Amino acid sequence: MTYRRITPDYSVSAQIMPADIEALKEAGFKTILCNRPDNETNVDHCSKAVQDAVEAAGLKFEALPFNQMTLTEETVAEQRRIITSAEAPVLAYCASGTRCSTIWALGEAQFGEMSAPDILKSAADAGYDLRGVGPILDRLCSAR
Repeated sequence: MTYRRITPDYSVSAQIMPADIEALKEAGFKTILCNRPDNETNVDHCSKAVQDAVEAAGLKFEALPFNQMTLTEETVAEQRRIITSAEAPVLAYCASGTRCSTIWALGEAQFGEMSAPDILKSAADAGYDLRGVGPILDRLCSAR
């Protein structure tokens, strides 16, 4: 199980399995956030199976599944609310980690304090090239 740290309190990963939860707990994660819709995966990977394992380990589970077609300003705001109110550190997962990185970047640009270049650098340092949303990040940062 590999995860990538975006900030000290927020990391992302590809799909996790129930068998990964103990290692994530040992790594110090307190909250697991699912951004992957169940219709993208099979039953073994569904959010309920992961949720059951997370809660059995004594960790907090949150779910905010979305895809490109369902990503809205409200989804970004809800992701930000979950991240900022959750017991940290948070691990968000989806198919590859890109979706979790992108929604974090949008929320940080709209509601956070980081500049667009710093947001892009944090994502790039974790292995995610978000330059494609750079103009949106610039606009959101300028508007706050």
